[in-house]
This record gives sequence, C-alpha cells and structure tokens, in this order.
Amino acid sequence: MKPLIREAKPEDKPFIEEIAKLTWEGEDYLARVFENWLKDGNFYVLELEGKVIGTAKLTILPDKVGWLEGLRVHPNYQKRGFGRVLHNFMLQRGEELAEKGIITTLEFSTYFLNKESITMAKKDGFKIVERFYYIKRALGDGEHPRPSKIHSLDELDYKDYIPYGWKFLHKCKESLKWLNKKAEIREYSGFKFSYAPMYENEPTFTPFRLSAESIETLLPAMSFEAEKIGYDSIDIMLPEDKQDLIEPLKELGFKNWTNFKEPDVLVFRMEL
Repeated sequence: MKPLIREAKPEDKPFIEEIAKLTWEGEDYLARVFENWLKDGNFYVLELEGKVIGTAKLTILPDKVGWLEGLRVHPNYQKRGFGRVLHNFMLQRGEELAEKGIITTLEFSTYFLNKESITMAKKDGFKIVERFYYIKRALGDGEHPRPSKIHSLDELDYKDYIPYGWKFLHKCKESLKWLNKKAEIREYSGFKFSYAPMYENEPTFTPFRLSAESIETLLPAMSFEAEKIGYDSIDIMLPEDKQDLIEPLKELGFKNWTNFKEPDVLVFRMEL
C-alpha cells in the first residue's frame, strides 16, 4: 500500500504521542503542541496501512515566511525514504502558498549534526543564513518578574533573526506585533526577556539585551519562569556573532552540547 499524506486529525494524537516518546529520548515536544498545531493548520501526517508513521508542519511566520518544523518519521520506518516523501510534499505545499502570495520563503532550523536533513535541504536549494549556540544552565533561586511588552525593535540585540524557541523570526515590525501577541514577555530589574509558551514550542529564553550583565541579572527571573512551566533548565539561543559572551556565560554556569567549539543550531532559507 502506498503511503498517504493528509491533514492531521484529532484522532491521530495517540500515534503522535508514540512518535514523540521515541524521539530525542522521549523529550520531543510534538505531543505537547499537537492541539495548537491542529488549530493553526498546515499540519500533515504520513499514513501507511492505517498507521500514522510521520508528521510535518508548515507555520506562517511574519515577513511571509513559511517555517518548516515537526518533520518526524517513526523509528521503525526510518531509512526507507519516508522523510524525503514528507519533505517533498512540504516543498510542494510551500510553492502553492507562494503562488497565492502568502509566503515568499521557506525556512527551518536544525541541529548541526542532523546530517540527513541538512544534506536533503542543501540539495533542494536551502542555504544556511544564521547560526546559534544552544546554551543551558541549571535553575537557581527564582524571583518573580512582571509582564511586559516590546515597544521597539531597538530593544532587541539581534541582527536579523529573533529566537522564539526553535523558531527564528525575521527582525521586522511585523515580528514585534507577533511577539507581543504570542510570546510570554517579562521584565526584571530593568531588563526584559521572552519565551514561547509550552503549547507552541520549546521554551528557550530570549534576553533582549545580549550582555553578561543582562543575562546574569535575569537569571532569577528566568529560573522562576522555567520552574513555573515545569522546565528544569534555562536555555538560550546565543547568536554566532556574540562569541565574546561565551567565557562570561561559562562562568555563569552555562554549557553547550559541543563545548562551544562551533554553533550547533543552523537556520536555513530557500527563496520561492
């Protein structure tokens, strides 16, 4: 029987939960965001003989970006070309949305050792446009921050991309409005940070000011928010051009998967 790609349905959740439990040592966020992705749309599953064995999602981000995420294949069905089938379908879906004027680019992020996805993307014309260090440290004593808003793009020390979990938004006015609507934004001791709600993405924290002083000052507030949502660490996406912060952040207890040898999160883009 040929595999079928269709829109996800509520009754697919048990299959999605099974895939999530078998991905990233059970830490995959797929099951947690399932209902939100259903509501948002452009959420697809690959079905084989009545069983959902793969998923893929296209999220419309500011500046007419089609963000690709959630491409998964059940471990029992990997190495059989199903990932390529899903990837090709999402490229086709992107072209359809581009023809309607809804998006102008396809983008995604991935871990730098995800060689299969990277090779596949480069063959299709995707190019690396940004790199980040994924850094994390244990929680400390928490202090309650207050809710806040972003009033200007000048508040954010990011050149082209603003981290939002494992999504990365173009630094533009539309993203400012989008973040004020969707993100959890907090202020503490004169500094601000944001993070994505758990039902949307991984809750990495985005300090607005990228300095050792800002991040150190915000540690109690980020610890408070992380503990509140049941997260056990403070995770931050540090842009590649902020390498001068690596040693100060190490002193603050931050660690990195590669011991900061190179950026380990890659952002890809393809113009449509």
